[in-house]
This record gives sequence, structure tokens and C-alpha cells, in this order.
Amino acid sequence: MVASFAVRLIAWQREFGRHDLPWQGGDAYRVWLSEIMLQQTQVVTVIPYFLRFVVSFPNVAALAAATEEQVLEHWSGLGYYARGRNLHKAARLIVEQHDGKFPDEFEKIIELPGIGRSTAAAICALAFHQHRAILDGNVKRVLARYCGIEGWTGDKKIEAQLWQHAEDLLPKQEVAIYIQAQMDMGATLCMRSKPKCAQCPLQQDCVAYQSKRVAELPTPRPRKMIPERYATFLLLMHGNEIYLEKRAATGIWGGLWCLPQLDDGGELLAEYMLRNGMKVIERSELPPFTHTFTHFKLHITPVRLNVAHKPLRVQQTDGVWLNVDEALRAAIPTPVRMMLAQVKRHD
Repeated sequence: MVASFAVRLIAWQREFGRHDLPWQGGDAYRVWLSEIMLQQTQVVTVIPYFLRFVVSFPNVAALAAATEEQVLEHWSGLGYYARGRNLHKAARLIVEQHDGKFPDEFEKIIELPGIGRSTAAAICALAFHQHRAILDGNVKRVLARYCGIEGWTGDKKIEAQLWQHAEDLLPKQEVAIYIQAQMDMGATLCMRSKPKCAQCPLQQDCVAYQSKRVAELPTPRPRKMIPERYATFLLLMHGNEIYLEKRAATGIWGGLWCLPQLDDGGELLAEYMLRNGMKVIERSELPPFTHTFTHFKLHITPVRLNVAHKPLRVQQTDGVWLNVDEALRAAIPTPVRMMLAQVKRHD
């Protein structure tokens, strides 16, 4: 007789699972922080950000007391910046509404900004050892294969089926170990490509493995054309200083410092220069490159303009002149960091 799904996973976790992640065994704050950082981001990428973050913001109170600018500086390069903004908002709500103590009730946790059903359940299970099932990307993949569920896992009907299986397979005891086992299984064995089925404790009754459909499941997301956009980014230089302007709080790179951007079909470079009264001493183009977002591709042409004096835009409250080293320490998106690093290398 094959031991239950949960029993095998728990046994595998004890022997082969990950036990040295910096947020394991931590309090709810560290679990919450790790869960938010790990959304659509791999562990190897998250660890250095997590370690740096908890040094500066060791608890909810410290995070709530920080400015959004400070939080985004620590998030810079991690992507999906709404996560950082929501984390900061949630910390302030926890201080205001829960006296700075992270709530231990699922209904209160899920009310916090940036926290959905699976994240709230993971916090409940890992930090408070409550009886909660999760359904993140790794678990969806494990369950889709093990249960032989066809269809894109992002579809509401398919997701509902997966939630039902997640609830049905949940053990009554050792839930925290079981939840960690599900995540580790998806991350280290039941991977999207090149899964290590020979090492998997579930292969005996895994539908995908037994029916030779591991490569087919879970069903890929239906393909659609990704829109492509074009933009020119201006590296306005005055000596060793570069001009940055703050993006609107919402939208792409919300709240971050960025280079002035001229979108394809919008204002022309000559018009921009004339409007701001800029006298250009030297102009050069950096190599163009493409940055891919979730929903579109942005083709970027960086143009460096050494100006004789700081243009009028410097008077605006959303703009600032910084030397390149200071700019690299600011809350900037990854493509801007790449362009500034290139400027620094060549100067």
C-alpha cells in the first residue's frame, strides 16, 4: 500500500528539503516578508535582498517607520515594485490597527495590502502552525502533475479544482513541514523543465509520471502576442551629475526614480530639448536593448546628452540631480541601473 501523499512529502522534507533558508523558523514578520519577495521570484535571487532588508527593517515597527523611498531603495532590482509599496502600507496598517503585532487570524491577514489567499494561508501555516492549504506556483505544478489535471492553472475553473485537491490532501498534523515540503518539491524536484522524477517520492501514483505526461502538465498558458513598445531614455549629464525624475505612484516602476522617457509616437527629442532650454555639448547613443515585462516588451534606446547647464526641469519637485554613485544607490529600476552602470564604466 502506498503511504499517503502528505506522509511521503513530510518524510522527504525531513531528509532532503531545504532547512537553511534565512526566514525559516522565524516569526510571522520574516515569513510574510519572504512570501512577498518570493512571489514570481526565485529563492536564489531573494536571499540577498531578504538579508539586506531585515538588517535595515528588523521588524514591523521599523518597516512602518521607514519612508516609502527607503523601502523602494532596498527593493530596487527585485522587480514587481507594487509588492514593496504594499509591504510598506501593510506594515503601517499593522502598527495602526494591531499595535505593531502581526495578526494571527487568516481573515485579518488577508485584509492587508498585497496578500492573497495563498500567501495568507502560508503565513498561517508556517508562522502559526495553523491548518491551512496553500496554492502558489510550485504547488499548482506539483498538484497538476500528481492529480493529472489538464488546463491552464491560471484559469478560474482549473484553479478551483487545484484548491479542492490542496484542501483534500492537507494533513491534520505537521502542517508547517508539509507546506514547506510542497514548496521545496516544486522548486527542487518537480520543476517546470527537466523535473527529477527519479528522485520523487510521489512517482508511484503520480498521474503525469505514470501516463508519461510530465512534460505536458501543467498545461502551458495559452500563447498570445506580447505587445512591443519603443522608448528613448535620456541620460542628461552635467559633469558627473545625472538627472532623475520620480515616476507616478502607480503603474510601471511606480514611485521609483527614473530617467526622462520619450515614448515612441510622443514628444520628439528635439522638442524636449527646446522646451527645456537645453544646450547640448555632446550627444552619444548607448547600445539599445529590450526589457521584458509581464505584459509587454519595451525596446529602449538610451541617449546620453552632456548639457552646458542644468535644464529648467530641475526646478520641478519630481526631479533631482545626483552624482552617478548616488543615483546607483537610489530606488531605481533594473534597466536604469544597467544604463547608469554603463555610464560609470566609460567615464
